[in-house]
Amino acid sequence: MDHAVVIGASMAGLLSAAALHRLFAKVTVLDRDTLPTADDHRRGTAQSRHAHGLLSRGCATINELLPGISAELIARGALPGDPMSRGRNIHGGHRLARGAGRGLDGLLVSRPLLEGQVRRRVAAMPGVRVTADRTVTGLLAREGRVTGVRLADGEPLPADLVVDASGRGSRTPLWLGELGHRPPHEERIALDLRYSTREFRRRPGDLDGDLLVIIGPTPERPRFGVALALEGERWIVTMGGYGDAPGPALPEFAAFADTLPAPDLRHLLATAEPVGEPRAYHTPAGIRRRYERLTSFPEGLLVTGDAVCAFNPLYGQGMTVAALEAKVLLEAELTPRAFFRRIARIVDAPWEITVGGDLKLPVVAGEPSPRLRMVNAYLGRFLAAAAHDPELAGRFLRVAHLYDPPPALMRPPALLKVLRSGAPRAVPVPA
Repeated sequence: MDHAVVIGASMAGLLSAAALHRLFAKVTVLDRDTLPTADDHRRGTAQSRHAHGLLSRGCATINELLPGISAELIARGALPGDPMSRGRNIHGGHRLARGAGRGLDGLLVSRPLLEGQVRRRVAAMPGVRVTADRTVTGLLAREGRVTGVRLADGEPLPADLVVDASGRGSRTPLWLGELGHRPPHEERIALDLRYSTREFRRRPGDLDGDLLVIIGPTPERPRFGVALALEGERWIVTMGGYGDAPGPALPEFAAFADTLPAPDLRHLLATAEPVGEPRAYHTPAGIRRRYERLTSFPEGLLVTGDAVCAFNPLYGQGMTVAALEAKVLLEAELTPRAFFRRIARIVDAPWEITVGGDLKLPVVAGEPSPRLRMVNAYLGRFLAAAAHDPELAGRFLRVAHLYDPPPALMRPPALLKVLRSGAPRAVPVPA
């Protein structure tokens, strides 16, 4: 095959190009923004100024697509870290037990450094061209097959395959209508997730040498906080909630930490020196487009990344899912129907995790199914037991990092431990 076009130089688009270059003589990545020449924020990634968790499985998958990239990132200041032995994981009001990481090798890195290094690697691949300031306004088609894209200046760009990785604002549903196809059904969960971020200087004794803190929301306190160690001796701290977030001034930001379900960020911020300006962000909803359920879809077109499913960013799943979807592109002679069915199986578990977690909170609209209520009740007992059992804590983190599916938490050895664990004991809440 000769030419593939990828719409969007997002992580999903760049990783798709990394896979497609093994199959096509030429791969062109088109992005509507001016791309940064250094490791800087890209306009199309508004969330890049906030904490980005690269899940362990995502890190491993990106290294499969771009061998050696973790070593390159570490050389540029990224920090290797096991999220279980070097992290404080507080979920459902329970501080998970510490221990060996059960194969959860991770990498703490800012989004600009990660995306910049991925972009450099992809742009250097033979036959790959990453182009900026190129907006796609429509698809070219002939005899029911997509044959390329039309650019804003009217220029046609022929292609054997078009991959839409343009994010949650994807226009593919509209373009399908123009080609005589029905758009996919959308599932939405209203979140009104709001958060603010500040950076701080990182000192050797901070958090006793730990590299990350994750404090998840609880039904009683639907607020969260994350602190990640980054290159450049920095902390990036993101805090927020469903419907509210800390104010931009440092006293308001620090005061918000007092309201979280655990005191770790309050202790960190008590003496931390701020760097730079605060940033705010708002995610109105999680969206999943059910392309796998369409009975009619044109050949020569695929959709990936946030254009298929935009998750609640609190769970940090987007980059990992995008990497796993990019690997699916390597399968020979993949039809659109087969591709969408394959990636639906990838999306199912993280979507179940996020929707289940969100519907547990009274502030999120929606009625959980009887099955989901049962799962959430069990998960509460599981997390209580995992506060005292490193093996259970490791199981939970393997699910959170998308190595294992959620049913792994209910396998007989884990189920027996949970049932024997007794009444749950919550982590102490700060006064």
